[in-house]
Amino acid sequence: MKHYEVEILDAKTRDKLCFLDKVEPNATIAEIKNLFTKSHPQWYPARQSLRLDPKGKSLKDEDVLQNLPVGTTATLYFRDLGAQISWVTVFLTEYAGPLLIYLLFYFRVPFIYGPKYDFTSSKHSVVHLACICHSFHYVKRLLETIFVHRFSHGTMPLRNIFKNCTYYWGFAAWMAYYINHPLYTPPTYGDEQVKLALIIFLFCQLGNFSIHIALRNLRPAGSKTRKIPYPTKNPFTWLFLLVSCPNYTYEVGSWIGFAIMTQCLPVALFSLVGFIQMTIWAKGKHRSYLKEFRDYPPLRSPIVPFLL
Repeated sequence: MKHYEVEILDAKTRDKLCFLDKVEPNATIAEIKNLFTKSHPQWYPARQSLRLDPKGKSLKDEDVLQNLPVGTTATLYFRDLGAQISWVTVFLTEYAGPLLIYLLFYFRVPFIYGPKYDFTSSKHSVVHLACICHSFHYVKRLLETIFVHRFSHGTMPLRNIFKNCTYYWGFAAWMAYYINHPLYTPPTYGDEQVKLALIIFLFCQLGNFSIHIALRNLRPAGSKTRKIPYPTKNPFTWLFLLVSCPNYTYEVGSWIGFAIMTQCLPVALFSLVGFIQMTIWAKGKHRSYLKEFRDYPPLRSPIVPFLL
């Protein structure tokens, strides 16, 4: 069996960082990263991006050396992705924050609304309902992170956690301040508006959970296999007939319901910003599906049926 020689250069300076001799033809990029780490322990595998061209795309961990367009002496280019942190840790941090921050405002802990309101309770039932819904949403997210989600990438850059937490924690504090404020006024159309909003919220929460379960069942544990998601017997998954990322569609719907329930401007802005961000993610996933699967259903839109 003919062995390969692998030369790893710095993508920026072109300096030689490592030379690997007698590498098996069926070695994966993940295995090459582990060999590289032996000579450069500061760059653990999750920090490494190996590519065929200095400005090209990162090779996947599962790519096999002999299947790449290289000769028996292969040149790979290395980029440092920076300190990494696990997706699970990021999600638990960014979701636990809003849950706790909202409750601080709900219970009106000291130094928020003034001494005479410390640990007082709102007289409006919608305020208590909003707290239940907000808490339910983030408890659901935390439990899904631990028990449901399967991540195709194990880590993300450490710097992202600060950006993500600023977004989630900041908006949670902003909306909680107004909803739990002693001068808060209930929605214009009273109980009827709140009931309609609650139905929308719960419907979309159940739909979001159903999609997450369907996506989990697509990928066996420990696998990075990608398949086309299709509707199941669960009616909430039938939205897959029309959009590529119905989990985002339901997520946006939940926050629209919460905005109608509370009639609070910060919640509406959070819904809008979230919709813009999820549209960007959905379009990216939609393009990936189209590129990867030739038989991908042509009727699907990224996030909003027939429109977007």
